[in-house]
Amino acid sequence: MVLKKINKLEPSSFRDPSGHIFYQDDYILRQVNDIYKKDLDLLVNSGLMAKLIDKGLLVSHIEDNKIKKEKGVIVIFKADKIPFISYPYEWSFSQLKDAALVTLEIQKLAIENGMSLKDASSYNIQFINGKPIFIDLLSFEEYQEGKPWVAYEQFCQHFIGPLLLMSKVDADLNKLLRIYINGVPLRLVSKLLPKKTYLSFSISSHIHLHARNQSSYADSEKVSQNQNVKLSKFALLGIIDSLESLIKGLKYGDSDTEWGEYYTFTNYTDQAFQEKKQLVEEYLNIVKPKSVWDIGANNGEFSRLASQKGILTVASDIDPVAVEKNYIAIKNSNEENLLPLVMDLTNPSPAIGWNNQERKSLIERGPSDVVFALALIHHLAISNNLPFSHIAGFCKDIGKNLIIEFVPKDDSKVQKLLATREDIFTKYTQEDFEKEFSKLFKIVKKTTIPQSKRTLYLMKSL
Repeated sequence: MVLKKINKLEPSSFRDPSGHIFYQDDYILRQVNDIYKKDLDLLVNSGLMAKLIDKGLLVSHIEDNKIKKEKGVIVIFKADKIPFISYPYEWSFSQLKDAALVTLEIQKLAIENGMSLKDASSYNIQFINGKPIFIDLLSFEEYQEGKPWVAYEQFCQHFIGPLLLMSKVDADLNKLLRIYINGVPLRLVSKLLPKKTYLSFSISSHIHLHARNQSSYADSEKVSQNQNVKLSKFALLGIIDSLESLIKGLKYGDSDTEWGEYYTFTNYTDQAFQEKKQLVEEYLNIVKPKSVWDIGANNGEFSRLASQKGILTVASDIDPVAVEKNYIAIKNSNEENLLPLVMDLTNPSPAIGWNNQERKSLIERGPSDVVFALALIHHLAISNNLPFSHIAGFCKDIGKNLIIEFVPKDDSKVQKLLATREDIFTKYTQEDFEKEFSKLFKIVKKTTIPQSKRTLYLMKSL
């Protein structure tokens, strides 16, 4: 097989002349060009590649000799497809924190084996089986004694700056990574951080002074002079230790929110709550999906009905506190098959980057086999004035099947939403709900949840 006939080139893979990523069936193919031969040989022969794979820090790559290589291509590796690609601006605080620590752990191991990371982008990390893992085989280069860490500034912009903003200012500020695809500029981080952070030696060193140096080295002559600065291996490891200590010491800043404690204050009786769980499981058993997207998942209470069956489940919610709690629970229990993400459904992640193709939109990463939309319809329709037709269209775009809960207007949660605004929602009825959704879905089953006024539906996309 000739490489150029392989299905599809990864759009974000054009920047590195060392190689490219292609897709074929259920696999990822990594082409390595001859320009990277020296570093690849060192990566393999030093044992670093094997160590990283054995420790679960690097996605496993297996050489594929069945594919005919074009001129200039030295090797092609095959790796399993990542079940769901997520991005740093969708992660909770602890997810970004763990991704940063894994990157530093990899850099330490690289230095021990005569190499260094030339690329410390947060986009090189994905979450698989509940844990962060490095995915870019071509990010390593030979370590040269005295040379500063070339990816230091990038690491600070992708990890240190956003983490400090999430910890010291607001947990939602990692969304700046959606605007600044190459990392949040340190001058901006420095301006946004509280003045008291100047009293921290590590924050001042890695952010405030670093930002000032960026400005002072703006002209090419000074940049050239700066690149000639010598840094011993001991000093380099000291910088990495300092970064690691700073990250480990950061705490999540936000307090509990209404949504972070949502299931403590539901209007379900205990029996109704369990009945709802049983109905969701029953519907899951009918569909037998391989993937589930739980939109409005809160802390993942219902997401786990799918993930504990071995189903890949993406649990998204608008509330960073709820998502943070979900991720901590996953870590503490060593859960797999569950990926929590921060996501605003009224403004979901768009396609961004060069030609709007480097990072995929939420819809482009679907469709999933099943979408959960539980206790969500009233928030979309009433809090955000979204017509049922729009909600149905979105659900069809992201899922082949739908498990959705209709919450009637006389439900206490809906009445709470209407308490401070005029009720203009004359078409918020169960009849209109079924009418609009039936245009795009077949209603397979519907069941009234015992001891409640709510109805749970199983629908199949037409």
